[in-house]
Amino acid sequence: MDVKKGTLYGIGVGPGDPEWMTVKAVRLLAACRHVCVPRSAADSDSVALQIAERYLRPDVIVHELPFPMTSDTEVLRQHWRQAAGTVHEILSGGEDCCFLTLGDALLYSTYIYLLRELKSLDPTMQAVTVPGVTAFSAAAALCNRAVGEGKQWVTVVPASDDFDQFSSALDRGGTVVLMKIGRRLERVLDELETRSLLDQAVFVSHAGLPQQHVETDVRRLRGLPDKTGYLSILIVSVL
Repeated sequence: MDVKKGTLYGIGVGPGDPEWMTVKAVRLLAACRHVCVPRSAADSDSVALQIAERYLRPDVIVHELPFPMTSDTEVLRQHWRQAAGTVHEILSGGEDCCFLTLGDALLYSTYIYLLRELKSLDPTMQAVTVPGVTAFSAAAALCNRAVGEGKQWVTVVPASDDFDQFSSALDRGGTVVLMKIGRRLERVLDELETRSLLDQAVFVSHAGLPQQHVETDVRRLRGLPDKTGYLSILIVSVL
């Protein structure tokens, strides 16, 4: 007799505070024996796992799936395939599996690539995605800063070494949310200063985590270490 396949649950754990996790995410984690977490070589521990660990069942089996920090598409694709194979093996055995990811599961998340590879490997696999609090929603709440009001545009831009998208978003006006800033923070500040927008920006890094940094005067970010931009959000109101 064929074994009924398990279900993959892609769970957005939010950006940091465990209390920001949804009731549904907590319920599923308490029931699921297999939990997968993405890991990069640069991370000594999985941040997503740290956020969710209080909700895991005592006999949980944690599977660490390596995802290297590289822009080499073929190398990344190879790791996505391997990760999908690990998840597929669990599901094929009839057990459910939860995959943890920071923020929301479908916003710039590793889960997106895993889900795509898994569906390619086995189109019959069932997947349920559980949304999570986005980092920019948390950042806005910490600063009491509106993300969008009325008919105002809201543009979410991942920072890159090519600043054209960021510049175009600022030209468009409304609210601009810049994610994945990393080592580009000084250059971002230069762009805002050139446009006289420093007073209309707020910065949050590691939202909800012990090392949380909230800055409403972004000029104070000048000269800080490169790691300041890690897990950070910048919200700019362009009037």
